[in-house]
Amino acid sequence: MIDNERLSELKSTAKKVRINIIKMLAEAGSGHPGGSLSIVEILTALYFQVMKVDPSNPNWPDRDRFVLSKGHAAPALYAVLAEKGFFSKEELMTLRKKGSILQGHPDMKKTPGVEISTGSLGQGLSVAVGMALGYKLDNKQNYVYVLLGDGEIEEGQIWEAAMAAVHYNLDNLIAVLDYNGLQIDGPISQVMSPEPIKVKWQAFGWNVIEIDGHDFEEIITAINEAQKVKGRPTILIAKTVKGKGVSFMENEVDWHGKAPSAQEAEQALRELNKGEE
Repeated sequence: MIDNERLSELKSTAKKVRINIIKMLAEAGSGHPGGSLSIVEILTALYFQVMKVDPSNPNWPDRDRFVLSKGHAAPALYAVLAEKGFFSKEELMTLRKKGSILQGHPDMKKTPGVEISTGSLGQGLSVAVGMALGYKLDNKQNYVYVLLGDGEIEEGQIWEAAMAAVHYNLDNLIAVLDYNGLQIDGPISQVMSPEPIKVKWQAFGWNVIEIDGHDFEEIITAINEAQKVKGRPTILIAKTVKGKGVSFMENEVDWHGKAPSAQEAEQALRELNKGEE
């Protein structure tokens, strides 16, 4: 359990992150709002409550690691990293611009705090498995967290990595599935249904916990429980809303990869700032 003051702080941070996502994408004129907005609480919980990281020393050997396997949701990761202090918030407005440290997908060579370059869907879990296995071999007590998209788990490589993680008893690996039900071409159930998702992960030997991906208490409690599990990895199936926080973007597949216009951004920001006037 987290106290009310801490919960309020996390909610405030999440609001700032959402506001910056909208501002970044409007300024860039391109990007992916839907799947960025759906993972805000997850990333905020990880970076501001759970993970061991040091913004002043991004390569600290004893840090936990995070892999954004669904790399197109980079705006959410950038907004969280900036809020955490890995780089100046002023950089956010350079998203996708020439010479920027913030590319359309995460680039480990350009952006402080980014552990691995991602964007080719299906590969992030394999990388996370390698990181977790490396920590095991070095006898380090660090965790590796990886965020997957529900459309992404249609990729075969995901299931090869899932099998490997169990084979190597990677109890220091915690995956989170952004289960918003939509991908670029429509509902996951229509494109290439990965259902039944819970049963499949259980069949591969994973510990599975289902949560509300927008509820900080559920997210943090589930991670705490996952850390107690020994001998196998855990996946949190996080039910989320694509475009969360902006009424006209919520559950709308058209907002998978379309930046808001100036007018749309203004409306979105009004909604996100509601109650602070």
